[in-house]
Amino acid sequence: MLPLERTGTHPLRDLALLRALLRLFREERPHALLAYTAKPVIYGLIAASLAGVPRKVALITGLGFVFLPPRSKSQSVLQRMARVLYRLAIRRADVVLFQNSDDERSFRDRRLLRKGQVVGRVAGSGVNVERYEQKPLPSGPPRFLLIGRLLLDKGVGEYLEAAERLKAEWPELTFDLVGPAEADHPAALPVTRINSAVASGAVRWHGAVRDVRPRLAACHVYVLPSYREGMPRTVLEAMAVGRPIITTNAPGCRETVRPGINGALVPPADAEALYLEMKRFAGLSRAELQRMGAASRAIVEAEFDVRQVNTAIISALERDA
Repeated sequence: MLPLERTGTHPLRDLALLRALLRLFREERPHALLAYTAKPVIYGLIAASLAGVPRKVALITGLGFVFLPPRSKSQSVLQRMARVLYRLAIRRADVVLFQNSDDERSFRDRRLLRKGQVVGRVAGSGVNVERYEQKPLPSGPPRFLLIGRLLLDKGVGEYLEAAERLKAEWPELTFDLVGPAEADHPAALPVTRINSAVASGAVRWHGAVRDVRPRLAACHVYVLPSYREGMPRTVLEAMAVGRPIITTNAPGCRETVRPGINGALVPPADAEALYLEMKRFAGLSRAELQRMGAASRAIVEAEFDVRQVNTAIISALERDA
């Protein structure tokens, strides 16, 4: 097992990960590496380069807190260190795949890519449209759902605030939250904040679940007020199930919604705008929600089928260097 701490920031522990990856690559002698998410991209590409792996592909699945405005001096230092490591690692890739144009632009603006480096685009991680079948809307009053890591940058705080206000106005509405607490993450939402919303009766928190499909089928509207994504997988899954989407006009998120067709976009970090849009959706007719849900499903089938994404990734891995 690799010593990977997803949210850790200790340099010596990350060095242990680099050594373990280098040892693994030298033993297994892989023909190609596909690295995605921050630490596997950084340390995987460096180790693969040192081990002489012939083909190296980086898949940028989002920039996360590293490229967001820092909330403290210590976070600012961590972000600068991470960007230096990104530059050192990413230039060793034969191909860099992005999930949206904004992330590619951020890398170019910060000169993280080498001159002439080959880049490509994939439609997120895709979604298995057979596993995530379209489901009819449930009966009863509108139910809203957010699935994700409980981080400030995911907009969970704005969701809780909007839910509290709407629950006070329309007690029959339901607001569900699914996802694990992230106590060790620099952008973790305090669990006390979540517990407060639960105690007031505004939100039902289900914690982490192994299968999100029943939760998606039980909702009428899916909400993700994230500040930035590569391409939000939970949104694609909700679209495949046939749900209208409320998300942000932010990198990665905006690519999933055609306003007025399958959902709505709101500004990131704007609890008031989110509240107003959720209030509007709570008042829509069942027929209107069904129309937007059907549009979500059609968009996923046309643009975000996982088979299309896998074909593009395999092509990048097999292409001659």
